[in-house]
Amino acid sequence: MAEIIQERIEDRLPELQQLERIGLFSRAEIKAIIKKASDLEYRIQRRTLFKEDFINYIQYEINLLELIQRRRVRIGYSFKKDEIENSIVHRVQGVFRRASAKWKDDVQLWLSYVVFCKKWATKVQLSKVFSAMLAIHSNKPALWIMAAKWEMEDRLSSESARQLFLRALRFHPECPKLYQEYFRMELMHAEKLRKEKQEFEKAKMDVGNLEYAEEILMGELARIIYKNSVNIIKSAEFHVSLLSIAQLFDFAKDLQREIYDDLQALHTDDPLTWDYVARRELETESQPGEEPPTAKQTKVAEVGHREERCCAVYEEAVKTLRTEAMCKCYINFCMERFAKKTSSRLLREKRLERTMVAFRKAHDLKLLPELQYKQWSELLLRHDFLTEALEVAGAGMELFPGSVMMWQVKLQVLIASKSPDVAMLFEEAFVHLKPQICLPLWISWAEWSEGAKSQEDTEAIFKKAVLAVTGGDSVTLKDKYLDWAYRSGGYKKARAVFKSLQESRPFSVDFFRKMIQFEKEQESCKIANLREYYERALREFGSVDSDLWMDYIKEELNHPLGRPEHCGQIYWQAMKMLQGESAELFVAKHAVHQAGQL
Repeated sequence: MAEIIQERIEDRLPELQQLERIGLFSRAEIKAIIKKASDLEYRIQRRTLFKEDFINYIQYEINLLELIQRRRVRIGYSFKKDEIENSIVHRVQGVFRRASAKWKDDVQLWLSYVVFCKKWATKVQLSKVFSAMLAIHSNKPALWIMAAKWEMEDRLSSESARQLFLRALRFHPECPKLYQEYFRMELMHAEKLRKEKQEFEKAKMDVGNLEYAEEILMGELARIIYKNSVNIIKSAEFHVSLLSIAQLFDFAKDLQREIYDDLQALHTDDPLTWDYVARRELETESQPGEEPPTAKQTKVAEVGHREERCCAVYEEAVKTLRTEAMCKCYINFCMERFAKKTSSRLLREKRLERTMVAFRKAHDLKLLPELQYKQWSELLLRHDFLTEALEVAGAGMELFPGSVMMWQVKLQVLIASKSPDVAMLFEEAFVHLKPQICLPLWISWAEWSEGAKSQEDTEAIFKKAVLAVTGGDSVTLKDKYLDWAYRSGGYKKARAVFKSLQESRPFSVDFFRKMIQFEKEQESCKIANLREYYERALREFGSVDSDLWMDYIKEELNHPLGRPEHCGQIYWQAMKMLQGESAELFVAKHAVHQAGQL
């Protein structure tokens, strides 16, 4: 092995001598490079090979290349690149080849190889890398697309890109993304040919036998791909995606029209089709039968007309396709338009009216899901339609009696209207709902009570909640109970709540950290209390939380009444309890802290 390493170091000598001769590196730097290179060579030549060693080798050589570039710019010297940079690039490629041959399945390694070749190598070399990568990873469509895009955009070879897409489709005949990108590539190719033809005609150049077939210029190849793909992938979403791509190319109007007509014919029963057709009206100018905007009518009026046409399509869609998904598309459109800012009060009112109509229609058809009931009720509430909001929330609750969300919506309306029935409805909710899903309601009840009722009433609610909510959900509740206690009754109240809950597992680390923070905020911060909170926290989380141990040590060191001599004992307790990575992390943090103390 020593002979191989020596030989490879000797192979470097010509480039190193050139670097020194032209003044890019000093003799001392050349010696440092040789020393580092010897170590890196040893690591990739030994019997047991590690991927990290190859990566480190490659990264060192890339760093060296970049440093050479910067120094060339600094001294203004651009010669001898064949003897220096090309030699290094060739060596790195060799290391990449070895690494990718040994760890064939590592896609990230292959991608690093591609990135390196894009920056430092020739196009022919990169083409070979793509070929080798795709021979192994032919099951990954994204890699085929990457290679084809490179052929099209960097090598300017439409034919090579086309061949790659055709090969990819043999492996992945039902991959929508491949068809989309192949379709896009053929349209780009047609656009490029059209521009070439225009330039030749403008310059009045004789192009000899070079012919531009009219079918190709009009995107016939893209049309063939479209026809084949929609026969294989029969979904409205895919159809719409191809139409969106075609719309990027002005010359493809006929193709756009054909795709649009096919979409309506083939996917009439898909909500996405109707949604697309309706939204398309936003981009359509006023119809011949409609009155064009007069001098007094502004752009706002035109927007209003377009939105009316959209809603007319949605109305027709809901009649034709009575599904929840279709109603949701209609509502989402109306909500999006209503959310758009406008200075026109009339347009805003019209948008609100249309939104209410969409919600009402879906409700009448019994096709409104619970989330939309929530949106409807909140929209009414924001505009102070309290009676209507209560009616909607009630209707949603009747349809979804087991939904916590719908109970919350109704309670939200009652609270906003300052109803005396709020507490009664909370009680009723807990009767109808399963205990394990009631956490949001308990929190809402406590938050409402804090602003509307006495401290005693709020505490009674928290106590009931702690008994009713068990398991992981209770953690959040206990944290909120402790926060409320400190807010409403200060440290004394918070400590009392802490004491009452300290055996009621499970807890969060924050539960104990809150008490530690509350203690520190007191004028007479007692170290005995801090120790108690830390000891209780470490009983629960001492085996996993290294930060807790470090904070305990710092507390003993920094508190005026702390005992620094106890830090060693705490350290050894931590080492006994912490496991695996937590222990290593603790040791590292402790070492850093000790170094900072010196």
